[in-house]
Amino acid sequence: MALDTETGIAPYTAPEKELYEIGEMPPLGYVPAKMYAWAIRRERHGEPEQSFQVEVVETPKLDSHEVLVLVMAAGVNYNGIWAGLGQPISPFDGHGAPYHIAGSDASGVVWAVGSSVKNWKVGDEVVIHCNQDDGDDEECNGGDPMYSPSQRIWGYETPDGSFAQFTRVQAQQLLPRPKHLSWEESACYTLTLATAYRMLFGHHPHELKPGQNVLVWGASGGLGSFAIQLINAAGGNAIGVISGEDKREFVMSLGAKGVINRKEFDCWGQLPTVNTPEYAAWFKEVRKFGKAIWDITGKGNNVDIVFEHPGEATFPVSTFVCKKGGMVVICAGTSGFNCTFDVRYLWMHQKRVQGSHFAHLKQASAANKLMIERRIDPCMSEVFPWEEIPRAHTKMLRNEHKPGNMAVLVQAPRTGLRTVEDVLEAGGSVS
Repeated sequence: MALDTETGIAPYTAPEKELYEIGEMPPLGYVPAKMYAWAIRRERHGEPEQSFQVEVVETPKLDSHEVLVLVMAAGVNYNGIWAGLGQPISPFDGHGAPYHIAGSDASGVVWAVGSSVKNWKVGDEVVIHCNQDDGDDEECNGGDPMYSPSQRIWGYETPDGSFAQFTRVQAQQLLPRPKHLSWEESACYTLTLATAYRMLFGHHPHELKPGQNVLVWGASGGLGSFAIQLINAAGGNAIGVISGEDKREFVMSLGAKGVINRKEFDCWGQLPTVNTPEYAAWFKEVRKFGKAIWDITGKGNNVDIVFEHPGEATFPVSTFVCKKGGMVVICAGTSGFNCTFDVRYLWMHQKRVQGSHFAHLKQASAANKLMIERRIDPCMSEVFPWEEIPRAHTKMLRNEHKPGNMAVLVQAPRTGLRTVEDVLEAGGSVS
């Protein structure tokens, strides 16, 4: 497709080179042969400071339905940690490429488009949702693309994520960027917001309804902060669970109806063997936790939905405190993958356990619209420069990050920039 000069970006000049330094802007639409990337290799699997290394690699080539995006900023998510560790599986066991570029959130500018791309042009400012599929099966055409056998997560199950100057994505992954946000604010929210949106609104007949109560684990984190805002926007009641009193004010400011500090209870981890003294002690603590929920929702009012992602540490409690006919919806296992529960309370009370994995385009687009309309705040907590991308992941791995969502700068030379012109003026190119 020919370069459309009506991009909204003021003309500028820059030299054509094979490789540009981080923050240096090429001419609009010019694709250099090589780029800088934080690459993971199988032999370096380990913690982020070991597994992530800067390399010069070839700039990705496009297929007909693909788009090349110049990455201004990127988001930090736990799947980057998993990719570096090679756990629970190595990304190389999936895509087989010689190196892996992590990163499943980004904001940037469309830099090149494949021959069949019709809805996007060079110069468009975008954010990227991370679901890819081949688009040619029944789930992608009338079903749910998240059930497609070709479904994969860009930047985790594909080798070409956002921690690089350029990233290759499918055209259907692009969403318009909220222009009121900075590049880094735009980059930090799509994965967690769209995931939370599908968890709450994507599993019929348990879509969140006004007046319903939802227990939100990790309420101050990326997923939790969006869950609370979405619940509040839909007229529901969010009960946030935190790990320290320093997070209470932040969670309440998002619109939570109440907050519970999990450090005040001792019922975490795998379920003790049923009908043992250990089970009795656990059960007593769980009932105490349930009473703390009732103190917020009213006596006898268990939660309609439990918003789960810690997994192993919290799952036995989640399946107990969920109401009859309610749903425990889970999208991750950040505390471990061996989830246990007392199945009697599942079948006798006809509760639902629902797995949830990111979101399809319509759900991601609906979530993004809420951000564009300023109904949702990105809750960006920290921004790291390009050279500190491993450190950002280490903070998340150690649970030392601040409440909200983290971002990293890639081509944007500093924080607070909102346009390409801002980047150019800040030193991204000669004019």
